[in-house]
Amino acid sequence: MQEYEQVRNQLLHMLEDLDDRLEKITSDLKHSDGPISQDFEEQAIESENNEVMDAIGNRTRDKIETIKQAIVRMDRGEYGICKVCGETIGVERLAAVPFASMCIKCATSSEQT
Repeated sequence: MQEYEQVRNQLLHMLEDLDDRLEKITSDLKHSDGPISQDFEEQAIESENNEVMDAIGNRTRDKIETIKQAIVRMDRGEYGICKVCGETIGVERLAAVPFASMCIKCATSSEQT
């Protein structure tokens, strides 16, 4: 467990950053900084922007969940083990993607299907 303490701290820092980002997105979507424009064209632009922000928010929520799952795997002693084949996930992969749940072989295979 101590071997992953630095990675855990990195993941926790990533969570903080993502939580901040999600809070800003949510605030923007609620238009808490001001009322919605009365101009129709401006409303159309705001609507398009809201769709983009909503999509970014959804991806951020997904990444938050993925990071939380990595921390749970650490707590269970399952971190660094591929959830598909059970093999060890390479150190290089974990350094690049610290929340990886699959080895590169299984991840690549998963993306092709």
